[in-house]
Amino acid sequence: MYFNRLSQIAETEVHAETPVAGSPRLYVSYKNIEAVVGLVDILLITFASVFGGLLYQFLWSAQNSGIVVNLGIGLAEGLLYAYVASSRGLYRLPVLLAPSRYLSRIFVTLAIVVLFAAIFLIFLKGNAGLSHGSMITSAVLQISLLLLARWLAEKTSRSLMAKGSLPGRRVITIGEPSELMRLSTAMLFRYFGMNEVARVSLATTKGSISDDVLVDIDRALHAARESGVDEFVVALRWSSKELLETLRERLRASPLPAHLLPDYTIRSVLGQRALSTSGPTLCLEIQRAPLSTMERAVKRALDFVCAAVAIVFLSPLLLLIAVAIKLDSKGPVIFRQRRNGFNSKQFVIYKFRSMTVQEDGAVIAQARKNDRRVTRVGQILRPSSMDELPQLFNVLKGDMSLVGPRPHALAHDNEYKVLIAKYAFRHHVKPGMTGWAQVNGLRGETGRLEQMVDRVKLDLWYVNHWSLGLDINILLRTCFEVLRHRAY
Repeated sequence: MYFNRLSQIAETEVHAETPVAGSPRLYVSYKNIEAVVGLVDILLITFASVFGGLLYQFLWSAQNSGIVVNLGIGLAEGLLYAYVASSRGLYRLPVLLAPSRYLSRIFVTLAIVVLFAAIFLIFLKGNAGLSHGSMITSAVLQISLLLLARWLAEKTSRSLMAKGSLPGRRVITIGEPSELMRLSTAMLFRYFGMNEVARVSLATTKGSISDDVLVDIDRALHAARESGVDEFVVALRWSSKELLETLRERLRASPLPAHLLPDYTIRSVLGQRALSTSGPTLCLEIQRAPLSTMERAVKRALDFVCAAVAIVFLSPLLLLIAVAIKLDSKGPVIFRQRRNGFNSKQFVIYKFRSMTVQEDGAVIAQARKNDRRVTRVGQILRPSSMDELPQLFNVLKGDMSLVGPRPHALAHDNEYKVLIAKYAFRHHVKPGMTGWAQVNGLRGETGRLEQMVDRVKLDLWYVNHWSLGLDINILLRTCFEVLRHRAY
């Protein structure tokens, strides 16, 4: 039952202090705190090697071993120690919060590193010019500084947690009541680096999966869209296979990753020390995000740079189109309409007004050939897709991407998600100004259901095969596709 006790301890730590209003706050994410402490250890070990050599030379020996030699050895020892300590989980937050329990591991790790360095120097046959006394002095200073650093790391970590300045991954927890009652918010943060935004308890019953369970899962999906969380956390008994499969299938409507936590039985068997040094590796990934963090960063960088450059170079054209629209017909220059974006989160799309109507309701009629609602300026803008140019500002804001599945009006989304399987999977990436479907001939009106089915297939292919090269290829092909005047 130690998990309940640990949860109480963690909760006490989180709420032990109250932040002072107006005081400067230092933020270090849960993910980065390991790297920060590791970097400090490398610097301290290197410093101790240099200073220890100088101290030994000043007090006991007239032999000059050289600062450069001590610096090189200290840096090598620091890098090796940080690597070994990280692989053994000695930089995880539970270890930092309770360093006294892991002093033996820290001491043994440093001893192994120093011994390895000594053996290496022996093989050099003493050519490095470093005495044994200098190495012993440096080692004593290194362990002393490491212990001091761990004490400071404990105090700093507790202070950051109390002030809310140590954020983790924002998650929504979904699980059975029996598992959730043994899983406190503080434990999720301390051992898994997760900030719980909300938790959804599934109304489980013996036998088949009830409709109430599906309603609960949909409630979690809605909360994820509204709260902007990073992932789902699933807390089920690992023996609940049917419930897990139902949950996995339902969560596929969201682009967020999902992880299955070890259940209470497994945590009890592993014990506290295993959790402290293993942590996230015990989670099972049951759903991956379509794009990794690095891929999203690369795609966003391409979007931002290209959209900004395009707006600057096309500004005279944008101004000319705006004046023409204003002179041609009554109404605003920019047409605004709600669309579903990434993770089905709504945003307002911008377009040059090309029609006499500005529909944004439950029923919206698609533009057709010789549509009387299209203005005279619109007859020029729509075939060339110049009416879409204001969406560059949507891209700049981050609501859209240059390349992705084209966003449809809410009325059409509500219609097609019922008629077409996996339609919602289009929202696993940001919608785009152009897409794989558009450069493959499916641009413009989709009057028949078969046309939309084909478009969805191409959109899903893009989601599953994204690459930077594919985006560039689609952008180049779009330049030729707009000349074919498929839209009206």
